[in-house]
Amino acid sequence: MDVDRAPPWTVVLGDADRTRAFGACLGRVAPGGLAVALVGGLGAGKTCFAQGVGAALRVEGPVVSPTFVLVAEHQGTLPLLHADLYRLEPGELGAIGLEETLESWPGVALVEWADRFPEVLPADHLSVGLRARGGSREAQVHATGPRSAAVSAAWRRAWEARDAAPGSPPPAGGEAPR
Repeated sequence: MDVDRAPPWTVVLGDADRTRAFGACLGRVAPGGLAVALVGGLGAGKTCFAQGVGAALRVEGPVVSPTFVLVAEHQGTLPLLHADLYRLEPGELGAIGLEETLESWPGVALVEWADRFPEVLPADHLSVGLRARGGSREAQVHATGPRSAAVSAAWRRAWEARDAAPGSPPPAGGEAPR
């Protein structure tokens, strides 16, 4: 498969713990300078996912929703930037300097509600769409360029290997990643 054209992939996650595990799996393969758009409605699991990434990066302190602070920085094996654009109005985006920060961020940057301001993200980034599906959660991963496609492919391999490992919990809902 040509990593420049990695297809989107979908995973049924089930609950909050599995959503955190999915984020942690990305955190273990993520290179510095990776930007990730987190898209989904309220309660879809964006912050749970961010907590998993933070755990894998061994960040100091809790990873909580930055809804009121807008941008939180955490130190770990790679620095984690966690932004939330939910409360921002169109004219306020430039005031926080997020676009400039993302251009030079040395670690992993997670941007919740990125679909509200897609122009803030670098052209090559990962997009993780999360949604509630009945009593479960579902994630769809989409890469927008060659670098994010390579990360997406590594993440998918790591996630599928995790589910195939002896003693690992079965995929939620009995479904395998597709």
